[in-house]
Amino acid sequence: MLKHILILAAAACICAPAPASAQSRMQAAGIAFYNLENLFDTIPNNPLGRDLEYTPGGQNQWDSRKYNNKLANLATAIASLTTKATPYGPAILGVSEIENRQVMVDLVSQPQLKQWNLQICHHDSPDKRGVDVGLIYNPRYFRVENVTNHTLTAVPFATRDQMCVVGSLLGQRIAVIVNHWPSRLGGQEKSSPSREAAAALCRHIADSLWTVDPSMGVIIMGDLNDDPMDKSCAKVLAAAKKRDGVGDHQFYNPFWKMLDDGIGTLAYKSSWNLFDQIIISGNLANGADNRWHFLRSIVHNHEFLKDTEGNRQGYPKRTFSAGMYLGGYSDHFPTEIILVRKVEPKN
Repeated sequence: MLKHILILAAAACICAPAPASAQSRMQAAGIAFYNLENLFDTIPNNPLGRDLEYTPGGQNQWDSRKYNNKLANLATAIASLTTKATPYGPAILGVSEIENRQVMVDLVSQPQLKQWNLQICHHDSPDKRGVDVGLIYNPRYFRVENVTNHTLTAVPFATRDQMCVVGSLLGQRIAVIVNHWPSRLGGQEKSSPSREAAAALCRHIADSLWTVDPSMGVIIMGDLNDDPMDKSCAKVLAAAKKRDGVGDHQFYNPFWKMLDDGIGTLAYKSSWNLFDQIIISGNLANGADNRWHFLRSIVHNHEFLKDTEGNRQGYPKRTFSAGMYLGGYSDHFPTEIILVRKVEPKN
């Protein structure tokens, strides 16, 4: 009964018409991203056998107990993505490092999330390791209009497709491009052109969207395997550190200053990176009061998501480290932005 009361209260708060005498009010929506760190099932289904380490007889001895523990942990983490402005979680959550559609179904079916009736978008990418990106959304707030998937053909290897989801966020059209850009294998400098190519593809998708609907807000999110000041983000996307002066069809990166302040989403060799970014178009960064516009950015580095052992202390608590099973959440912290708009009372 309590669950139904809470859901009805949320719907009333967000969707119900205000009395004629009421003042205008602010509406809020969370847009989040989370790298789920190798969310594989236990079934060997990669034709090249690249998922065998995530099977009961594989290197990780990945059995039902470990898989179900991983699902429960991730569901707990996602259920914690709430703020005072968004007590019922994000309207949209992009995810990466998922093996297939079924693991997403298993995730949103967890008891911690089931009450939200979350829906999913998934597409099998050509990535040689068999990991994809996807989108989880709350249909109470977001309605999907169409989904397109874009292959990065400018690199000499198979990698994750970019998923573009266009929909209505409580009546206003936006597009979300979910990414997992090529890794830094071989070194940051040597591998940078691959991520620059991925950024150029994102920019092309955004320009195509604006050709159809110049007023559409565009959100680029994902594990970009680069930091905000790196060439792919700062030069190719031209995602600015400050939103002042960013044009409608340009980009603002609210996570750049957070990294400057020492806040990251993953750690490598005792230093923080912030690869898990949510970059927004200027018409969302500096939108009108009555349209969705940026309020703030968040790295959800909750204490329960952190490791407490040895030289890993304070870093994201991952599932495995150096071959040892830790039973953690992910090697990345989730990120989120809060959008707001003013809603006038109905007469």
